[in-house]
Amino acid sequence: MRPADVDMPFLAAVGTAVDTAVEQTLAEVPQGLNGWAHRQLMDRMKLLVGAYLFGGSSYHENVELLAAALTLASTLRDLQTPNGLFYGGDNVSSPPDSAFTVNDVCDTIEVICRAESLGSTPMLNRVKKALEVIADAAEPALVAGGIHTPNHRWELSAALARLYRRRPSPQLYDRILEWLAEGIDVNADGSYSERSANYAAHVSNPSLILIGDVLQRPDLHEVVEVNLASTLELILPDRMVETVHSRRQDQNDAFSLSPYLVAYRRFAIERQRGDFSWAAEQALEAGLDGASTIIAELLLNPGLSQKLPACEAPETHRRSLWPDSKLAVDARPERTIVVYGGSDYAQAGRVRSGLANNPTFMRLFAGEAVLDAVRLSRTFFGLGPFRASGFTVREGGESYALSEAVGASYYQPLAESERSTKGQYQLEDEGRFHAAMSFSRRERDRIQLETEIVVTPTDAGAHIDIDMTGPKAPWVLELTFRGDGTFLGGLPLSSRDVHFVDGSGVYRIGETELVVTSDAARNQAVAPGYSPGEDYEFLGATDATTGRHAYLTGNSPGRFSIDVSVRGHGVAGENRG
Repeated sequence: MRPADVDMPFLAAVGTAVDTAVEQTLAEVPQGLNGWAHRQLMDRMKLLVGAYLFGGSSYHENVELLAAALTLASTLRDLQTPNGLFYGGDNVSSPPDSAFTVNDVCDTIEVICRAESLGSTPMLNRVKKALEVIADAAEPALVAGGIHTPNHRWELSAALARLYRRRPSPQLYDRILEWLAEGIDVNADGSYSERSANYAAHVSNPSLILIGDVLQRPDLHEVVEVNLASTLELILPDRMVETVHSRRQDQNDAFSLSPYLVAYRRFAIERQRGDFSWAAEQALEAGLDGASTIIAELLLNPGLSQKLPACEAPETHRRSLWPDSKLAVDARPERTIVVYGGSDYAQAGRVRSGLANNPTFMRLFAGEAVLDAVRLSRTFFGLGPFRASGFTVREGGESYALSEAVGASYYQPLAESERSTKGQYQLEDEGRFHAAMSFSRRERDRIQLETEIVVTPTDAGAHIDIDMTGPKAPWVLELTFRGDGTFLGGLPLSSRDVHFVDGSGVYRIGETELVVTSDAARNQAVAPGYSPGEDYEFLGATDATTGRHAYLTGNSPGRFSIDVSVRGHGVAGENRG
């Protein structure tokens, strides 16, 4: 590669991040040996070996790194059980959890093997041999092992592919094909079935890229490209990736674009995509994440250091839709709005790991002023907040209608033929709780609350219409704001929360204001506050948001509207290009 083709600022940023990580790792090694799990141990070993071999690090060819790596290798071997899997974590005897570590083991072996052509040191060879013992011990268990989440198929297959790269065998090859034969779980939206930015960035995409490399399967790279293209429209003005629709742990957390750096950079270069170049630059600006992985990828694929094609930023006015996830993003210079109606709660009837449970139905970004969540909480049989089960695009794509129907029942006496003289009845799930009542054999009277929320993006913000049909029940609309801004108007509830008792108020942060106005009828009898519902409350838990909260209150049935508009902010997306 000609020097003129090398992206020197990128390499300099990598070198700085690697040096910082190495310095921290060397300081932590003595204590970490007693507390690091197997994945942490191997991640740090990969970092140390990578920094030793990377010319852009000030630790290049520093043998202190290899001495520390050998110590870590010994500790890692001690964590390997007789069946080859690693001890540690709540997933006991876990092939996929062990696969994460074996992937790093094999990449570290590979970078050492490639460096041997330049002449390796005896100590570097000792590190390789120590890792080869670990890889050999793990291989049979990974070939035979199973998984328990969708992304585990690709993580485990990537470990098998790396073992195959090192030492090909029919058993490894056939097992990879067996997993791949299930089909890659990408839907029409370009999202994986878990809809998780975290697992796409850290597991599915890098795994499928690696398997495609080793098995020469360009179709797997095409899947990754589709996912990366879909993710482009999920990149928010704060360089986070939208996760409100996720089915995994990140559905309640902000997720940085940073871990997408390597994938966007590689495909930008290989496919000459300027839009991916823009995303790669944004990921770099978000901060380098995972120095060990980036350095290993650079050593294994030096082409990643090439200059990117010219960046192509997204259109300043755009409206994107993910029908399968029931998610919409409406972006304009003044603001970006996210509308979500794809909860799994209606289908499953409960909150569970692996389901999309987040009750946030709208978010708004306008520079430093961010409305992180809008949620509708109800006091209705402990069934929790509004979680849309219906999502419809209306009026030529100008509005989004979200709908939900929830209800509970009162049960009639059992028919004479169903009665037990001893009062013993089947323990059954009523939908809200279990009881020895033989619910399924009783006639019931159902009380139902139907809610429709229509979100209409406007130039300055959003207009929301909420219509509730059913019995009288208290409701609380909660707005969660990011940062340490101040509220103007409303009744203070605490140092951070306020009740907009007159239906209007302002949240000010910096030079920007988010103005809230509503025609909701004031109801002093309804206590402002968020209720997560019985799914959380009986465990003493909550899915409440953190931040500054403002509340509107009222009673169903009825209809009310709310407007949220941006004031004093010129271009919400000024950092997107």
